Amino acid sequence: MDNNNEPQEFDLEDILREFHDYSKDDQPETEPAAETAPEPEAETLPQFSATEEAPPQSSAPEETLPQFSVPEAALLEEVLTEEAQIGEKSGEAPDAVPQEPTGMPSLEDTIRFSPEDLEKPEEEISASEDDTIRIDPPVVNTEPVKPAFEVDEQFIPAPIVFTPRSRLKELKKKLVAGPEKRYYELSETGLGKLQAAILLNLLIVLLCAGVTTLFVLGMVPENRLRLVIFSQVLAMLLSGLLGCQLMLDSIGELFHGRFTVNTLLTLTFAACIADAVNCLAELRVPCCAAFSLEMTMALWARYQSRSTEMAQLDTMRKAVRLNGIVKVGNFYEGKPGLLRTQGEVEDFMDNYQKPSGPEKTQSLYAGLSLLACIAIAIFAGLTHGVSMGVQILSTSLLVAVPASFFVSITRPMAILEQRLHMVGSVLCGWKGVKGLSGKAAFPLEDQDLFPQGCTKLNGVKFYGDRNPDEVVSFSTALICAAGGGLVPVFKQLLASRNGLEHPVENFQNYGGGGIGGEVCGEPVLLGSLNFLQDMGVEIPEGTMVNQAVYAAIDGQLCAVYAISYAKMRSAAAGLVTLCGYRKLTPVMLCSDFMLTDSFIGAKFGVKTSRIAFPSLPVRAELKKIRPDPEAPVLAMTTREELVSSAYAVTGARALRLSTRLGVTIHMVGGILGMLIMLVLAILGNTELLTPTNILLYQLIWAIPGLLVTEWTRTV
Repeated sequence: MDNNNEPQEFDLEDILREFHDYSKDDQPETEPAAETAPEPEAETLPQFSATEEAPPQSSAPEETLPQFSVPEAALLEEVLTEEAQIGEKSGEAPDAVPQEPTGMPSLEDTIRFSPEDLEKPEEEISASEDDTIRIDPPVVNTEPVKPAFEVDEQFIPAPIVFTPRSRLKELKKKLVAGPEKRYYELSETGLGKLQAAILLNLLIVLLCAGVTTLFVLGMVPENRLRLVIFSQVLAMLLSGLLGCQLMLDSIGELFHGRFTVNTLLTLTFAACIADAVNCLAELRVPCCAAFSLEMTMALWARYQSRSTEMAQLDTMRKAVRLNGIVKVGNFYEGKPGLLRTQGEVEDFMDNYQKPSGPEKTQSLYAGLSLLACIAIAIFAGLTHGVSMGVQILSTSLLVAVPASFFVSITRPMAILEQRLHMVGSVLCGWKGVKGLSGKAAFPLEDQDLFPQGCTKLNGVKFYGDRNPDEVVSFSTALICAAGGGLVPVFKQLLASRNGLEHPVENFQNYGGGGIGGEVCGEPVLLGSLNFLQDMGVEIPEGTMVNQAVYAAIDGQLCAVYAISYAKMRSAAAGLVTLCGYRKLTPVMLCSDFMLTDSFIGAKFGVKTSRIAFPSLPVRAELKKIRPDPEAPVLAMTTREELVSSAYAVTGARALRLSTRLGVTIHMVGGILGMLIMLVLAILGNTELLTPTNILLYQLIWAIPGLLVTEWTRTV
């Protein structure tokens, strides 16, 4: 194509008329500058005269262009020549200049304005010799566009800062997906059906027990005996119908390789029904009351297990923070320490439903007792007939599992969960219960005994000739060096007096309620009344103030700060609970020099002999110990109170002792019952196998079994 670059002169009115043709409503949108336009057959570069003036505004079209002054044609031709030379040297066509959408018509040419003129309104733009209108010829670029620069290194975005708000948002997502979802699943199932089944079974037990008592007392006529037997069988069937869901679930567990006491109860029901058929033929009253009592306890155990799970999930789903309790080895005097750290939702969800040690022991005992009862029944059947063998089998299964054996594990946990739910704590399954037991040390910080806001300044009295502001400044400097709950109190006092903070040299904590150091080259002592008297400071009469910090500068009493330590019920309950267990040692790591053993004993009413008060260097070393991030979380708390952590630790210890003792007692009762059945099978005597005697045997062993489950109520 032949490009004519020879400059030609045009009139400004011709240019405006040419632009006016494209300023109609149906004009095409301005194309991006990056797109290449087809090369015209001939393109000329117009040249304008700087002396030409714009037509008057009244004769301008509706959409007028801002009027600019143009440079001389020679200057324009010089610029174009330089760009053409640069393009020939580089071998590339000059890139099109990006065009800003100005709402003006485009002739597929580049129009450049100065930035100052673009920011001005149209009416304020004045003509000047520096403003140019440049129209470049379109260039067809057939080569691929290359980047303006090469990126040598990859830009890595900055990591997202994990703020408390994002932490809470992430926590809520996990709580909704885990505990809250499971909580609503259990809520839809409800506990009403279980409660109704328990009440109806309990009513059946009372009716059957009353009928059998009348039969033993001889108050049932012989012509009514068959009716009594038939009613007992119907009552047993009704009791089994109320617990059919439980028995079906136990059969399902059997297919999954788990044999539980509920599975044994299902087999007991089958044996009792088989024995009831013989009872109708032999006019013998079946043991309906004993079976209904076991079914009642089994349903009660399921109710307690479900209510406990719902309470734990409810505690978790309402949490706004999660703190975990982990164990570290050799924390203090060879004892492991129970430290508090950040917890995760998975630490609870992955462990709370796992079978516990007592449950495994209970299942093992149920399987062995089934084999023992079958062996006794076979011996009795071979020796004294099939009918006696069936009777021995049904009664052996009833006495092998005392009725309260079903709640020996669930009831202690249900009682404990009621207390843990009130303080916002949960145990992470039996792994947590086992880990929190045994000898351990529990560290105590300042905020555990006196949370923020519990320490207040009731007043101050100054002595001597020193400036009160200087006394407050020196006292605050020493308090800040010591740390503890008094720091915010004295800082607030210093701010109210517009005082200055000074550095402390040769700081020393003397123990026994006193600290000292040099501030601005002067010796300063702070502490209790007894401490300053022991240090040789003369105390005037009438300065006896309860719970006060005495300040002495250069050996002279300068101020008495009356301090109020408010006792929180949560802190008091937590400390009393921790001191109530011999194998649990609270370790005092407080920085407040006023928290001595005598002060804590008088304030909380506990025996400080159970509390360890290590030396100051040992406290500093213990504070540096941090738990392993991979250490398993044993319990979780949703509050910062001491009672939440204390109840979780002491509750786990009580729960372990209660369940282990309860399972042992019931196993002893069951083994003793099977031995009695073996003796009766050998003797061939079934006179003692009456429904009343079996029921009494169940009730006798239920007394110690239920009393043991109350152990966790003392937490």
